[in-house]
Amino acid sequence: MKTITIISNTTAAVFNELHAQLGGTLIIKSREYVLKLNNDLAVGTICGVAVENTITYIEFNLTFKLNTTILYEMNGQHFLHFAYCLKGELFQSFIENKKKNKMSQFQTGIFSNRLDKKSYFYFKKEKEIKVSIITFDTSHVNDADLFDYIQHKFFKHPCNDQFAYIGSYNLKIAEKIQELKTIEQNGLARNLLISSIVYLILALKIEQHSSDEDADINVSSSLTKKNMEAIQMISLFIKNNPELDYSVKFLTKKTGLPPHKLQIGFKILHNRTVADYVRNARVEVAENLIRTTELNISEIVYSVGLTSKSYFSKIFKEKYGCNPKQYKNQLNERSSSA
Repeated sequence: MKTITIISNTTAAVFNELHAQLGGTLIIKSREYVLKLNNDLAVGTICGVAVENTITYIEFNLTFKLNTTILYEMNGQHFLHFAYCLKGELFQSFIENKKKNKMSQFQTGIFSNRLDKKSYFYFKKEKEIKVSIITFDTSHVNDADLFDYIQHKFFKHPCNDQFAYIGSYNLKIAEKIQELKTIEQNGLARNLLISSIVYLILALKIEQHSSDEDADINVSSSLTKKNMEAIQMISLFIKNNPELDYSVKFLTKKTGLPPHKLQIGFKILHNRTVADYVRNARVEVAENLIRTTELNISEIVYSVGLTSKSYFSKIFKEKYGCNPKQYKNQLNERSSSA
């Protein structure tokens, strides 16, 4: 068993500690850090971003050669760890080698403790894992409303110095994490975009916790990882084939899921009903066709699986603030004046 100890609370210091204990090559560019590993301990990368003094984003994308524990030992400070598992499994505990909380693929976890400021994250050897952890120093929160919210939600039981939550499956967070890898801008624009996405990921994790608290059913037990992958697959299929007739019978046959699980899955992933998701996908595809093709409005309506121009105009205006003809005229005006 290899134990990596982190005692610092800034991104730069954390990566210096990881580099010293794991080896590899550390690359620093502006507020971004990449530790590349290919040795007897691990193969892969650990990436990080200094969002601000109180928030650090770290993504582990690697395979450890040994069973490995990363120990966050934050003396004298109150920290929250917001974790998300993109691939593999992650285990967490507050006491070494005691009962562990398990996170599977597409699950989020939130962990905090007051008295013994130790959080252990366990990585199994020879198992590829992709995990993101946002570490939040709650002792330096300047926003009074945010401080009150954190205290109420995650430190509300004075007699209990530990808080651990494993959430239901959430693919929206995975999509946002992937967005971080597609940012092409440099300089200040890049820093601002990265920070905004990390804040959104943090907000989604907090929203997931609130949603699970309020849920009438235990969503995590009603949907499996395989179910969520089926929802993700059919969502992409709908976007690529908006013209098809998406009846309940068609969707259940395509995914192998009963109607109620389809609805739960779409609510978790897209915060929409199945019908609303199909309708929104058709409008977005239609908007792209208006911008990128010479098709007239009638041709576009039929190409996305609709038959009524008036209905299409109504739902298009609800999303884009004007009807399709006005939208196309505005695009033409901008093009001619450019």
